[in-house]
Amino acid sequence: MDITIQAKDWLSGISPVKKAKLFFFSTHANAPSSTRSRQEVEEIQFPLASAVAFKNLSKIDESLEKKATTFYHHNATEETISETDYEYLSFFSACKYLDVVPSFLSLEKVSSIQDKFEMEGEERDYRLLLDSADIVLEKVCNSLKPTGVAQIWTALRRDSFLVKGMNNIDVIGFFVDLNPKGMKECLFFFIVRHLQMLNIINRVSTNRLERFIAQCEQDSACEEGNTLDSIIECLRCYPAECYPFGFCLILSVHKDRDGAIKETDNVLAISKHLGMISHKALDPTKETIESFKNELMKPKYRFYSSFTCWFMAHGDEESMEFADGNTIERKEFLKMFSNIESFQLKPKVFFMVSCLGTKRFKPEVYHNEKIGRQGDHFSIGSHLLRNNMLDIPDGARNISQTQPFVDMLVAYSTMPDNISGRNTTHGSIYVDRACLLMSENISKGKSFTEILEHLCQEMHEILQEEDEEGGVYKHGCHFTSYFRKTLKLPVTRYSN
Repeated sequence: MDITIQAKDWLSGISPVKKAKLFFFSTHANAPSSTRSRQEVEEIQFPLASAVAFKNLSKIDESLEKKATTFYHHNATEETISETDYEYLSFFSACKYLDVVPSFLSLEKVSSIQDKFEMEGEERDYRLLLDSADIVLEKVCNSLKPTGVAQIWTALRRDSFLVKGMNNIDVIGFFVDLNPKGMKECLFFFIVRHLQMLNIINRVSTNRLERFIAQCEQDSACEEGNTLDSIIECLRCYPAECYPFGFCLILSVHKDRDGAIKETDNVLAISKHLGMISHKALDPTKETIESFKNELMKPKYRFYSSFTCWFMAHGDEESMEFADGNTIERKEFLKMFSNIESFQLKPKVFFMVSCLGTKRFKPEVYHNEKIGRQGDHFSIGSHLLRNNMLDIPDGARNISQTQPFVDMLVAYSTMPDNISGRNTTHGSIYVDRACLLMSENISKGKSFTEILEHLCQEMHEILQEEDEEGGVYKHGCHFTSYFRKTLKLPVTRYSN
């Protein structure tokens, strides 16, 4: 059967809502951003505008049919990775997510393209290919009623900066009727892509969209079970809800570090429970670090939503020590991983587990119990903290450039100038506590910073005996956050 006929038959069985979502997901592939003129972007988004204006999805059908035909004829055996390869994977994952995979979409081509990306094992799960930021925006759309989206549209139309010279805006008009199925989705997705085209919002900077939502009327804007606050809070989190949660790099020096095997096993276990795809390197060298930096520059890492690194080693005030005795300054190490293109605008979490000096904080204690070379530990609770949003004019905003280290969080296993406590069986007490607290709080809506605040409190309560002098010293830890959004733990516990 001719591919055009097959595509038409396939589209005839898809609901208007799913068509709108498929168009949305497949027009924002993870390909490196190519230079497109405003006119070209408007042409791409015209089917959404046309759907709202004329209350039918014929232009969206034409666009999806054209994509299906292009992918049907695409040559996936070429060695170099093309933009069409990215779009093919994006289209396939969207179809899989929406449960509308066409019979003529070649899974062999999908596999061949994944081979070009050097995807292995869990990386071949279709969920890796979904854009987590788009999934969050879909969730926002699902939480709004048609009247809520119409209110957002009215607020946008009143801002001359956002509508001047935009042909698609005029196509839709000022007043909209979103009663036909799929029209709400078409208009909301058009608004989102429009704001992205103007560089007003991106996967991290969503303030303008949040402000539009905040202007809506609570009773008429939200679907049952949702509030404007809950929708806005969803946007204030880093988009990392999809599986996998991110990529985790575990660097562990075992030489002369009691319990290093156990602490590495703990980190590997919790990273899997969090839904991360992990790689561990035992007794790494500086060459290992350079190799992983180059590895993370490969195209496949564009599909990951976050990056986490555990670096467990001996150290002093400024540096970490490798197994071969060479050292690397922490600032140099962090800088190496702070500006990798694949993880721009994505959260990056670093756990630096080492001494930061030789000092010990020795409190005056008499009858308190203390943690010896071995011991059991207990967790405690924490409270959700929220930040208020500032109302800054559009003219005072710029989201196209970011400071170095932005979207990074660096956690240290001890206080400045202090040693980092260990025991012979479990290794780092900090790693043990961190893994336990993360494991206990999966699916509870907690954020990484909440867990770290919780961890700081627990670590500060622990007393450990001192080998040489027989006294006790008190633990502590700290972290530095350059985050712009909240990074929440996954809502699902994944098994090993």
